[in-house]
Amino acid sequence: MRRLMWLLVICAVLSVQVARAEAECRKISLTEFRDKLKGGWIGQMAGVGWGAPTEFKVKGRIMREDEMPPWNPKMINQHGNDDIYVELTFIRSMEMHGLDVSYKQAGIDFANTKYPLWHANLAGRNNVRRGIVPPDSGHPVFNKCSDDIDYQIEADYSGLVSPGCPNGVIVLGDKFGRIMNYGDGLYGGQFVGGMYAEAYFEKDMLKLVESGLKCIPSESQYAEMVRDVISWWRQNPDSWEKTWGLVEEKYHKDKNYSHTLCCAPGGEGAFSIDAKLNGAYIIMGLLYGNGDIDKTIRISCRCGQDSDCNPANAGGVLFTTMGFANVPDRFKSALDEKKLFASSTYDWPAMINVHEQIARQVVVKYGGRIEKDSKGEEVFVIPVQQPKPGPVEKAWVPGPSSCVKYKAEEMAKITNKTIEKR
Repeated sequence: MRRLMWLLVICAVLSVQVARAEAECRKISLTEFRDKLKGGWIGQMAGVGWGAPTEFKVKGRIMREDEMPPWNPKMINQHGNDDIYVELTFIRSMEMHGLDVSYKQAGIDFANTKYPLWHANLAGRNNVRRGIVPPDSGHPVFNKCSDDIDYQIEADYSGLVSPGCPNGVIVLGDKFGRIMNYGDGLYGGQFVGGMYAEAYFEKDMLKLVESGLKCIPSESQYAEMVRDVISWWRQNPDSWEKTWGLVEEKYHKDKNYSHTLCCAPGGEGAFSIDAKLNGAYIIMGLLYGNGDIDKTIRISCRCGQDSDCNPANAGGVLFTTMGFANVPDRFKSALDEKKLFASSTYDWPAMINVHEQIARQVVVKYGGRIEKDSKGEEVFVIPVQQPKPGPVEKAWVPGPSSCVKYKAEEMAKITNKTIEKR
């Protein structure tokens, strides 16, 4: 009798532990994962396509309604846009060399690209071609654009292959984001990726923004900006224009926040590609858009500056929450699924497939598993994770660089050593 009682107690304890373990996991079927993945991609293509005619035409002021172009379904085909093609280089690196591709190999793959680049991306690629190994290629000692928006605009991939895995986003940022960025420039990408990773399971825009915030150091100025925008949105829930004005005063005009790296403090007419300023416009689109496609994209665009990249990030996060099946036909009817993305071997189906293959690896790497349900469909089972951001860095007072250079045999793998200027 005593033995039976002990067995019953043990079984009860084990049942509780199993139930607790299951409760701490989230599940998403492969069908739903692919639908949301496709949604995320069509969303960023829609955002960048709609905003492309306005890019940097409005600076330091709010874009007028009549300056915002009408949506045309053909705008969706952004296969040759830098907001789209750069991240596919990172996907290709992981496809060819594995999820744990080295800094050196990631840099080599980036150096061998032939597509046009600007600012931090261009400086990072030039640095690698000079023999500077990442992460030094994005370090402020070698890259004066290290606080720029570049990794932020191309970090979508990191969340799309990391469903519910914020630490996957953080690690991928450290791997690929440091090729061209440092500090707040890096954090912008990890923030965006964190929102995408959570968008597989969450639709509340505030919660998505807070999820991205957890992926970056709380002491960073980027994190301060995120907290500010949330606070100003709460103070001015019916006027994104008032929040825009508060963002402009602090993150564009104040020299303590708009540092004289690539983007000096400015006002109306002053160009800024700073990650914090443009990141604020992403958040404003999401919070004030509140799930409405047109409001989300239009607000992020009408904030100005990099007004195609910012609505691309906002649109991608929003469309991930929706899933491709729920995207209105006007945003997908003209999609050319057979066209190759610039400097890649991927058309639309191949691009989606390779993302899925990498996501499978990410899920398993971060403690998840892939099982089949009662109908035989694959399901991702993903443990709830506590994000672990890295230490805070400040591009205007950077830490030491590693001063590592590629060896001669490694430099031989860089087939294009042209140093470009734009």
